Amino acid sequence: MQAALMYGAGDVRIETVAQPVIQEPTDAIVRITAACICGSDLWPYGSKPATAEGARMGHEFVGIVEELGTAVTGLSVGDFVIAPFVTSCGVCDFCREGLQTSCRVGGRWGGTHDGGQGQFARVPHASGTLVRVPAGFDETLIPSLLSLSDVMSTGYHAAKKAGIRPGQAVTVIGDGAVGLSAVIAAKLMGASRIILMGRHKSRTDLGREFGATDVVAERGAEGAAKVRELTDGDGTPVVLEAVGLKDALVTAAAVVRDGGVISRVGAPQFADVPLGFPEFLRNITLTGGVAPARAYIEELLPLVLDGTINPGRVFDRTTDLAGVPDGYQAMAGRQALKVLVKPQP
Repeated sequence: MQAALMYGAGDVRIETVAQPVIQEPTDAIVRITAACICGSDLWPYGSKPATAEGARMGHEFVGIVEELGTAVTGLSVGDFVIAPFVTSCGVCDFCREGLQTSCRVGGRWGGTHDGGQGQFARVPHASGTLVRVPAGFDETLIPSLLSLSDVMSTGYHAAKKAGIRPGQAVTVIGDGAVGLSAVIAAKLMGASRIILMGRHKSRTDLGREFGATDVVAERGAEGAAKVRELTDGDGTPVVLEAVGLKDALVTAAAVVRDGGVISRVGAPQFADVPLGFPEFLRNITLTGGVAPARAYIEELLPLVLDGTINPGRVFDRTTDLAGVPDGYQAMAGRQALKVLVKPQP
């Protein structure tokens, strides 16, 4: 079968790899019908050292169950399923607590394991990992169903961890797919004002359609001053940080109201957290983290199926597997927001 492998920064290739097979009775084989390139894939795309062995790529996919191990329950061959961006057993203490990202036997897609940017994938712990979509759904919803595997669930995680209350004002930092999903989530939770900090007009225009009431294109101290100007000098009681850069977290601290909450879900690209004594004196709460998408998919799925939310609109380019390397280039060059991949059978 064909799959995408990354050999180093800027070096993504489509190659023939072994067809996956059932290895454990808890496995499933899924034929991938839609996958995508994630913003977090761009970090290794920009910095990965060159290697002789390529790493499988992609951690977001949906598809059809082709084969099941003898111990898999709750799924049938032919089911359309959503694969969260990590695998999880569904029965350990962390999984029962809704923290599947800390599953005691879970794992991640890609690397030496199957990735989502390919034609098929072996899914370990299929019963605890995969979420079945009820038959008969409108296939035009597939992009939105795919978004639940990561970006929409991650934006929702940001809002959930922040504990947004109806009527609150919220600042969202970042106009990527996660930031735009965070706008949707803040709107769902009843935010009365949503300030989106982003400088790409096509993206912020979509953010307005998702529920953003204000857009701040300025960055750094100038952007923070603009948010405070919009909020009578106070800032907002909730800030959702969806970038992952140190400057974004510094901005979050500058625009959060005293006593407020910063919920960060942008994959951090820095080692130290730049919140010290000044923020301590302001009683700022820092929360967030990697999103346990599996905990949210069943909650968000009905909202996609009934049309309440349409997060699949973050996909603005579609390609087959052969176009994946160009898709990486397009996203890295800010020529595409998020690329949908449709592997050929």
